[in-house]
Amino acid sequence: MKRAIIINKNDNVASLLSDVSENETVHAQLGDTILAYIVKDPIQFGHKFAIKPIKKGENVIKYGEVIGRATSDIGEGYHAHVHNIESLRGRGDLL
Repeated sequence: MKRAIIINKNDNVASLLSDVSENETVHAQLGDTILAYIVKDPIQFGHKFAIKPIKKGENVIKYGEVIGRATSDIGEGYHAHVHNIESLRGRGDLL
């Protein structure tokens, strides 16, 4: 069984605990609850996928913290990484 982890109930991404293939079912644990998602892209171990739709401009939340902003819409099950998330940390233009 392919697995992922969700740390906080406010998270909108899950982190994979193994590599997954396109259209593979992944079981993600949030506390005592196991949730099933179909991952739409091949994604490597440690990378993230959206567990709910994230609209362009919305915050991406992992571990209950904002880790960036979506630069395009990210559908549920799709890879969430540098190609569709911009960092909000250490940027001089966001004062």
